Amino acid sequence: MGKEHKLRVLENKVLRKIFGSKMIEATGYWRKLHNEELSDLYCPPSFVRVIKLRKNEVGGACSAYGGEERCIQGFGGET
Repeated sequence: MGKEHKLRVLENKVLRKIFGSKMIEATGYWRKLHNEELSDLYCPPSFVRVIKLRKNEVGGACSAYGGEERCIQGFGGET
């Protein structure tokens, strides 16, 4: 199982805890929300997408400023 899949599973698990269950009126039983229902309730971008975008932004900044050394200095790290 890949890292992206694991993050999506975690995201859906957290959203299920937040939004709770759904009652089926015909039977009176409760059931977990399906992934599609979760995405309908919560539509900001997924964790995976946000992480990928931020990773690309930081990587782009490092290459634009002359490589990893300058990138680390720019973010307050030591070289």
